[in-house]
Amino acid sequence: MSTYYLTSDLRKKLKKPVGLLIRGSFKETMRKLRRIVEEEKPVKIIAVGDRVSLNLVKNGLFPHLLIVDNKIMRRSVSPILISVNRTFRVKNPPGTITTEALSTIEEVLKQDYRTKIVVEGEEDLLTLAAVLYAPEKSFVVYGQPREGIVVVKVTKEKKAEVANFLKSMRRASKS
Repeated sequence: MSTYYLTSDLRKKLKKPVGLLIRGSFKETMRKLRRIVEEEKPVKIIAVGDRVSLNLVKNGLFPHLLIVDNKIMRRSVSPILISVNRTFRVKNPPGTITTEALSTIEEVLKQDYRTKIVVEGEEDLLTLAAVLYAPEKSFVVYGQPREGIVVVKVTKEKKAEVANFLKSMRRASKS
């Protein structure tokens, strides 16, 4: 088993949105997202982050996959109450992507039922795994702190971009 570690170069690159940044209040961003969803009819919607997941659910946009860590801006929050078919728990320390998290996301996205992955650690970088393994024409939605939300439309090009991010991460094996 190995773990991918965030490098300082990649940290700088990932400060920029990986997809379409929708600025505004929660209400405005959800209204705009709903319009995009109605127009493009994504195959799946994947939400990464507690605030985004909660806002999607409250606005009737039920993600196929929610990836949460029960924290918002590093502060503990109550778990999101949504009916899901399965819940998985994975370990993923801050600044990393573990192979456990990668393989869980890969397997979950092959299924057609609603799932929640609860992360012990931090879920931010798992956006990359979600883009890598989601079917093309899916949306991966995550929060951009103090700005709004980011909607990543999954395409071959976006998958290749994310694969390059992963290749640039430092890798270490656990014994």
